[in-house]
Amino acid sequence: MDRNQSRWQVALMRQSLFDQGYLDEQFIQLEELQDDANPNFVEEIVTLHYRDSSRLISNIEQNLERNPLDFDKLDNIMHQFKGSSSSIGGKKVKAECTLFRDYCRAENGEGCMKTFQQLKKEYAALRKKLEAYFQLAKQAGPTETACRSK
Repeated sequence: MDRNQSRWQVALMRQSLFDQGYLDEQFIQLEELQDDANPNFVEEIVTLHYRDSSRLISNIEQNLERNPLDFDKLDNIMHQFKGSSSSIGGKKVKAECTLFRDYCRAENGEGCMKTFQQLKKEYAALRKKLEAYFQLAKQAGPTETACRSK
């Protein structure tokens, strides 16, 4: 595959992440911070997010196993997770976080459990899609990170 075709594939994959609702404008803002001095900035931020957020997911799981549920504590942990997910532009994950927090405020344990399962699916799906995107971008070459479709 030639370089231009590779870059086109990267651009299409990136656009599909927005079209499918996985990413929002925050991801674009991260990309705008990337430059020649730090060409892997976005990937590094996303990697840090997934490393750090796995601890928050574990904390939520542990707290969901407690009886009775401490909805304030769950809401606080999810607030941190939502902020982290928002920082990388994780649109679907952020929406699930908002729903989970709504269930916390309503003290609806069943709603929290169901939403958390969906959140973990969205979280894993975004991770897989971003890993594939970054891999393809590396194969296409370093100039791709500066090339953005609008």
